[in-house]
Amino acid sequence: MRTTLRTHTACGTKPDGTTAKAAVALAAVTALALTGCGGGDGKPAPLDDKSGAPTVSTVELPRIEGEKLQVTAVWSGPEQENFDKVLTEFEKRTGAEVTFVPAQDPIVNFIGTKIAGGAPPDVALLPQPGAIRQAVERKWAKPVGEAARAQLAKNYSPGWQRTGQVDGEQYGVYYKAANKSLIWYNTAVFENAGAAEPKTWKDFMATAQTVSASGVPPVSVAGADGWTLTDWFENVYLSQAGPEKYDRLARHEIPWTDPSVAGALTTLAELFGKPELIAGGADGALQTEFPASVTQTFSGGDQPKGAMVFEGDFVSVNIGQTDAEIGTDAKVFPFPSVGAKPPVVTGGDAAVALKDGKGAQALLTFLASPDAAAIQAAEGGFLSPNKALDLATYPNDVLRSIAKALIDAGDEFRFDMSDQMPQSFGGTPGAGFWKTLQDFLKNPGDVAGTQRKLESAAAKAYKS
Repeated sequence: MRTTLRTHTACGTKPDGTTAKAAVALAAVTALALTGCGGGDGKPAPLDDKSGAPTVSTVELPRIEGEKLQVTAVWSGPEQENFDKVLTEFEKRTGAEVTFVPAQDPIVNFIGTKIAGGAPPDVALLPQPGAIRQAVERKWAKPVGEAARAQLAKNYSPGWQRTGQVDGEQYGVYYKAANKSLIWYNTAVFENAGAAEPKTWKDFMATAQTVSASGVPPVSVAGADGWTLTDWFENVYLSQAGPEKYDRLARHEIPWTDPSVAGALTTLAELFGKPELIAGGADGALQTEFPASVTQTFSGGDQPKGAMVFEGDFVSVNIGQTDAEIGTDAKVFPFPSVGAKPPVVTGGDAAVALKDGKGAQALLTFLASPDAAAIQAAEGGFLSPNKALDLATYPNDVLRSIAKALIDAGDEFRFDMSDQMPQSFGGTPGAGFWKTLQDFLKNPGDVAGTQRKLESAAAKAYKS
């Protein structure tokens, strides 16, 4: 197993691996300028922003010289590299030494193996509220300490705090969020087709037809990754059926044979049932993984394989692997409203302490602060639910607008439904929710049969 050991860096030096671009991005953070080192008493050290005005970091951390911590998450590539910078800053402020351990998915199974072997990590970033509950029920998780709770109370809406709770006790600190109600589009294709950003589902379908008539397949669908299909369903369902039914379906208090589910599937079938509107048709979509669904939308000059791609703010990382510039070549609009209101579906990763000790609690406190969020936000491909984070920290106007929409939603958002379900139903490749919607993409005419399959798999998962 590969681990990433964070090396301790001296105050005033640039951490290994920090690029010039990252240094410029971090320097651009003004209101939340970050300290290099705390004082000897552990209090935040003063900094200067671009104007030379003195500022201070927003959170006090204890000095825990030489304490060794392990942190695990299902992150790799740029996401892990950017989080490494957050851990480096934590090391400098506290004197701790942090090892990042890449986890295998599903992370609950990975953690279980570590605990069985007598070597649990100190902190885990868990991607589902259901995973937090599992960690609590298995007596792995430790409650959030006083200092971290104070940061949460100051920096987070009540809804985001509750999402990290189990039976009223705070266990999770939602460090990373996702706005999963976005559709990104190739501006050149839209301009050539004379298409405009739609606000309703009816307008969205009309826009897709307009783009199709221009010679470009309008929608790139990552059907090989079943989780993207669950996100399609959840956005349609939340907007069409409303938040109360959304919550009840997530808890399996109503069956998947309910008419509201039939309504959402029928709406989705308006798109899935028209192969000419999907890049490669259903067969092509089922062979397209998420990263390719994005890059094929923003590559190929004026004849890309798709004009629009649905998914969260993290799409920006994949757009960055193309020549497209966000804000000019690539723009974004909210998921169109199917019912009375457009949906706001979110995801996220919560930091949970798996060991008692000052180190784990200090890291939770840091991750609940705007200081930690500012480091990763400046790099792009990251969204924070921390309302104290200065929106100017984000590297472009598109990400700033996405972050503002998330914060402005207050407690009106709904967490990704599949992430609230038992993992065997809502989060397992080739099974349950994921597999059934892949089958539905292939055969969108079978609404009733799809409902029966979903209910059968859900009943088994919730019972166990």
